[in-house]
Amino acid sequence: MTMNARLVGSGELTLVLAHGYGGSQAAWDAVVPDLSQRHQLLLFDWSFSGAIDPPPPFDSSMQYSFESLAGDLIAILDDMNLEGVVFVGHSISGMIGCIASIKRPELFTHLVLVAASPMYINTEDYHGGFDLSLVDSFIAAIESDFHGWAESFAGAVFATEHHIPMQKFLATLKAMNPKAALALAKTIFYSDQRRLLEHVEVPSTIIQGVADMAVPVAVAYYMLGKLKGGAAVHLVEENGHFPHVTSPKKFVEIINKTLMPNM
Repeated sequence: MTMNARLVGSGELTLVLAHGYGGSQAAWDAVVPDLSQRHQLLLFDWSFSGAIDPPPPFDSSMQYSFESLAGDLIAILDDMNLEGVVFVGHSISGMIGCIASIKRPELFTHLVLVAASPMYINTEDYHGGFDLSLVDSFIAAIESDFHGWAESFAGAVFATEHHIPMQKFLATLKAMNPKAALALAKTIFYSDQRRLLEHVEVPSTIIQGVADMAVPVAVAYYMLGKLKGGAAVHLVEENGHFPHVTSPKKFVEIINKTLMPNM
C-alpha cells in the first residue's frame, strides 16, 4: 500500500499531512515549503483520491468507513516505521486521525484538526451546519450528476477570489470514481462520530475558518469541549473550507506556534 506516500524535509518531528474528500496531497503545496524547513513531512493520497493512478477497483457493494481509513493510516505509519508523529488532518481526515489515535496512541504526539467535524447534520442540541433534507439533496445530486455537483461544491467550499486553487481541487474531485465519491459522501455526511471525541487522549489543535460553508465555528468549540486530551481553537479570518490553501501564512504560523511555542 503505497498511496503515493513520500517524505520531504527534515527535522526531529514528523508531520503527517492528510487531505480531505476530493483532494490529494497537492492540497498542501502552499504550506509544504515553509513547514519542510523545520519538520519532516509525510504526504500521501488516500485510496479514494482522484490522484491515485490507476484507481483501486470499486463497485457499488463496497463501502468506506472511518475505521477502515484509520487502519490505512496506521498501516502507512507502520510501513514507514514512524511513531510520535504530529497528524494534520483536513476535513474527513480529522476524524480518521482521531480514530487512529485511539487505536494506536503511541503513534501520535499531537493532532491538528483542520476544518474537521464529527457530524454535519443539525439536531435539537447540536449545530452541525446542515439539515437532514439538505444532506439528502446533496447525496441525490452526487448520484444523478456527480460532475455537475462537483462544480457547485468546489465553488461553495472555496472563496471566489481563490479561483486557481479551486480549479485544481475541482480537477482532482472530478477524477474520483463517481461510485466511490458517492459512497464516501454518504459515509461523511450521514455519520455521527461525536462519541469518539471523549476517547481521544492525544492533545489537539483545531484550525477553523470563520466562514466555512461545510463546518460552522460552533463545531470547533463543540470539539474543544469534548476532546479528552485537551485542545485549543485557532480561527482563521478567511472564507472557505481550506485554510491551509487560502491562508497559508497564517496556517504555518499556527502550526509553528503550536509545535514550537518558544519561537
